[in-house]
Amino acid sequence: MLLQEFKKQFLLTLTSLYENNEAQELFYLICEDYLRFSKVDVALNFDYVLDTEKKRLFENALFQLQQQQPIQQILGEAYFYGNAFKVTKDTLIPRPETEELVDWIVTDHKDKNVSILDIGTGTGCIAISLKTNLINSKVCALDFSEKALTIAKLNSEKIGASIIFKKQDILTQENLLGDFDIIVSNPPYVRELEKKEMSTNVLDFEPVSALFVSDNDPLIFYRKIAKLIVDSYTNTQKPRFLYFEINEYLSESLIQMLSKMKYHSIELRKDFRGKPRMIKAVIGKP
Repeated sequence: MLLQEFKKQFLLTLTSLYENNEAQELFYLICEDYLRFSKVDVALNFDYVLDTEKKRLFENALFQLQQQQPIQQILGEAYFYGNAFKVTKDTLIPRPETEELVDWIVTDHKDKNVSILDIGTGTGCIAISLKTNLINSKVCALDFSEKALTIAKLNSEKIGASIIFKKQDILTQENLLGDFDIIVSNPPYVRELEKKEMSTNVLDFEPVSALFVSDNDPLIFYRKIAKLIVDSYTNTQKPRFLYFEINEYLSESLIQMLSKMKYHSIELRKDFRGKPRMIKAVIGKP
């Protein structure tokens, strides 16, 4: 089969599931991964003949896309803050808004010697990106999932970032496991009531434990993390900086909670879509 013929079949098959531009981008991603073809290469090689093995790979990818499996899982990796991260069904797929959270921390603490704790590390994308961009930092990353930690360790080895990984469920922790300058977390924050707003490729293929919280207590992870920081802080220590990725619908509730817990310099930021998705707060005097 010619590449041009498969492209027509590919776009026609996905017409009911994806916008044409999105389907085209998916096709180019597959070509880049399986053929090492850029968009220009694709345009110049429409008469390229897919051999039996390549045809099987392309058809398998098309079938998985029809099931609405995320392209990152099909290809086995996602790009985040300049690096390719291995992803599986056991890890949340790194997202662009999380890159903005990482960039905020990097900008705030560039050239500083800081210790960082990443809670709920998943693929390790936050911890590894911070370590590779804040080269003087010491980074520890936690996750309750052994499978997620396995992937995070593989990513840290591949990218070359020295991270201390620990298997911990933050909800059962009684302390922070150390005196950290920066605590960052992208915890589960999607309420059950919001499931109806989510697409099949998220609901059916990404780990539920990394996404959802009870409608009755949607701030459970934020409150626990913030309290652990407050409880372990003494006035003789340097200030601690807390960074969260958040649910856009819960920003005001979270700000009120942090204020009552004596956090100050609380700053809310919007993501590239204009939604309030990140919060920074400080405990202790500068």
